[in-house]
Amino acid sequence: MKRTLIIVTVVAVAAAAIAGALYGHDLMVGMRYEKAMFQIGEADKANAGAWPQTQETCFVCHGPHGQSLNAWYPALSGQPKAYIAAQLHAFANDQRPNPYMGPLAKEMSDAQIDALATYFAQQVPARNEEVTADATLEKRGLALVQARSCQACHGEKLMGKDQAPRLAGQGADYLAKQLADFKAGVRKDPTGTMNGVAAALSSEDIPVVARYLAGVSP
Repeated sequence: MKRTLIIVTVVAVAAAAIAGALYGHDLMVGMRYEKAMFQIGEADKANAGAWPQTQETCFVCHGPHGQSLNAWYPALSGQPKAYIAAQLHAFANDQRPNPYMGPLAKEMSDAQIDALATYFAQQVPARNEEVTADATLEKRGLALVQARSCQACHGEKLMGKDQAPRLAGQGADYLAKQLADFKAGVRKDPTGTMNGVAAALSSEDIPVVARYLAGVSP
């Protein structure tokens, strides 16, 4: 009996050794993977959800924290919460048609839209691009902005308020495109104000206004 027990023990030890040699690496990898997944799960809890979170996915076009570094894409950082929410709803309802933002906005719940609007409204605004100084164009742009009373809706420093967006520091190309769309009626302002303002601008005025606004530091 004792001899049989010894033989069984030796066989068991040998089998364990062989299994360790054959599968030890895989077992260690598996244990490390399980530990890593646990750590990711704990991090997800701390960060209120798995990465990428909704607001983080926007950085591809709108830059980290909504601080766009591309003159064609609007900055979301520091935009009024009400404006961001209104635009997302407009995209979702096709009131503001857009082949990219439309499908994205349609997938968002009201709670997600509110969370996004809150997040970006709290981010520090930054200028999209550096604008080359030109005193003549700046003077003309300022005169056009003041003549159209842009500050009345967009705030004294053009930082936006309520459902009027921040204009200060937005990309010149984006601003020019929006003004041209308002002028042509491609983009419609529910109040009609922006369509009227843009209609009063000539094709030569639009890039001057856009350039001036792009050069204003938020």
